[in-house]
This record gives sequence, structure tokens and C-alpha cells, in this order.
Amino acid sequence: MTALTIRLPESLHQSIKELARREGISVNQFIASAAGEKMAAVATADYLRREAEQGNRHAFDHFLAAVPDRTPEPGDEWDSNETQ
Repeated sequence: MTALTIRLPESLHQSIKELARREGISVNQFIASAAGEKMAAVATADYLRREAEQGNRHAFDHFLAAVPDRTPEPGDEWDSNETQ
């Protein structure tokens, strides 16, 4: 384990202490978990960006062309008035 000293605004520190107390964990555990969650979010965004860069529109269109043209099953209908 590594010790890390950070400076936080008092209001943020108080909020963290309260949230940690409500979760039944220490402030250290709360901050370690928050840092891990942030790292996972950044890693996921990086992964998705790399995957998107390898996308091939022609292959995608070819794949979609293979989907049969039929009436959707009940509950799978598309309401063109809804936002996507």
C-alpha cells in the first residue's frame, strides 16, 4: 500500500466523510473505491474509442443486409416519434 496526502476543500472532505459513514466504510476505502471507479470509466472509454476506430462501415452494412426484413415481434416495434 502507498500513503498519499491530498488537499481537499473542507466541503468536499465533509461530503466524503458523510458518504463513507452512510456506506459503512472508512474515508480511505471510499476514496480508493472512487479512484478505482474513475479508472474503470476512463479505461472503458479508451477501449470503446479504440474499438470504434477499427470499425468498418462496409462490413457493418454487409452484416445488416443479411438481417431478414420482417415485422417486429410484439414489444420490439420502433416508434419513429421517440428519440434515439
